[in-house]
Amino acid sequence: MKVLIRQAVPEDAAALLKIYAYYVKNTAITFEYEVPTEEEFRQRIADTLEKYPFVIAETEGVPVGYAYAGPFKGRRAYDWSAELAVYADKNFQNCGIGKLLYTELEEILSKMGVTNLYACIAVPEEEDEYLTKNSIGFHRHMGYENVGHFHKCGYKFDRWYDMVWAEKIIGSHFSNQPEIVNYNNIKKK
Repeated sequence: MKVLIRQAVPEDAAALLKIYAYYVKNTAITFEYEVPTEEEFRQRIADTLEKYPFVIAETEGVPVGYAYAGPFKGRRAYDWSAELAVYADKNFQNCGIGKLLYTELEEILSKMGVTNLYACIAVPEEEDEYLTKNSIGFHRHMGYENVGHFHKCGYKFDRWYDMVWAEKIIGSHFSNQPEIVNYNNIKKK
C-alpha cells in the first residue's frame, strides 16, 4: 500500500470528518459527544493551520488518516510544547498510518523549535467495546512516557474513563531558548 502524506486544507473537512465521526459515535477515544458539522470541522482545520501542522495520509487519493498539532496550553511560556492527535480510518487501523503521520508531525515541529510533545489519551480501567489500551501502546511505541494519570475524568456511554497525559521530548532546552517558528514559515522553505 502506497501512502502519501500531505498538508491538510480546509476543503478536506468532509473526508476527514467521515474518519472522525466513527470515533465520536462508536468509541471513547474522543470524549466529544456530538459529531461536529462539516463547517465546524473546516474551521478547526483552518484554525490549526494558522500556526501548527495538520497532515493527512492518503492512499489512491483517499484520506485514510490524519494528525495535527496544537497548543499545549494558551500561555506564552508553553509555546515550546505542542499537543498532538491522530486518527486513522477504522479500516486502516494497525497499518502503520499513525506512525507515518506522527513521524511527519515530529519532523515539522522539530523544525519549528518545539521541544516537548504531549498526547491526551483516554484509557479504560478495563478494556470494553468502546475503548482499548491500544492508544497507550501506540504512544509508548512512538517514544512517549506517561506523565500524568487522571481517574474517572471522562464520562461517555454511561461509564467512566481515565485519561493519561503522555510526553515525548524532541528538542533541547536552553536558558536562552530560540523563538518558535510559525508553521506557515516552515512549509515555505
